[in-house]
Amino acid sequence: MRALVLCDDAWHPAAMVQRGLDSLAGTRFDFEFNARGDQWSPTMMQEFPLVIVAKANHVCSTDQNPWLTMETQFAFDKYVRRGGGLFLIHGGTCYKDLPEMRGVTGGAFLHHPNQCLVTVEPVVGHALVEGVKPFVGWDEHYFTARDDLQADVFLHTRSIHGEQPAGWTRAEGDGRVCVLTPGHNEEIWLHPDFEKLLGNCLHWLAKEN
Repeated sequence: MRALVLCDDAWHPAAMVQRGLDSLAGTRFDFEFNARGDQWSPTMMQEFPLVIVAKANHVCSTDQNPWLTMETQFAFDKYVRRGGGLFLIHGGTCYKDLPEMRGVTGGAFLHHPNQCLVTVEPVVGHALVEGVKPFVGWDEHYFTARDDLQADVFLHTRSIHGEQPAGWTRAEGDGRVCVLTPGHNEEIWLHPDFEKLLGNCLHWLAKEN
C-alpha cells in the first residue's frame, strides 16, 4: 500500500523519519517521502490511500515559511472524508492556528517542557497497542489540546511534568485519522515498541482491522 510521507522541518529532519519508517518499508507499505512542502498539492494526496504528516508548518528544514495555509488546509479534511487514512506523528500535530487542520486532527500541540525522560504507556487491552509494551525514552513531552473528546485514546505519556494523552484515533466521513505525539528523537522512532506501534496504526488506517 502506497503512503505519502510529508516530512522535514527546522526541528524534525526528514532523515530521522525515513530511518524510523525503514523497518516497515517493503513489507505491506511503500513509502514515498516528500521533504519539501512547496512541492505538495491537494491533488497529489489523492494518489495515495495513506498520508503521513511528520512535520510542523515549515516548507523544509532550511525554509521556515509555511507550506500549509488557511486556504489549503481544507484539503486534509476532504482527503479523509473521501476515505483516506491520515497519520499525524509528533511534528504533524503542530497546527493549532489552522482550524481546519486542527479539526481533522481532533486537537493540537500546545507546548512542551525541556526534553526529559518520557514513559510511553499503551492503554491495556486496546487493539491498536497489541504487542506494544510500555517503554521509556528521551523525548519532548508534548502537551496538547484534545478538542474531540470522543476520540479513542490508546496511548498516554508520563514524565516529571505530568501525564498526557499521546495517541488517539477518530473517524471523518469514510476515512480514518490517527495521532501519535511522541517522536522528537531517533531513539524513540527506532525503539522496537514504537516501531510496532507505528505498524499497528498503519494497518488500522489501511482498514485492515
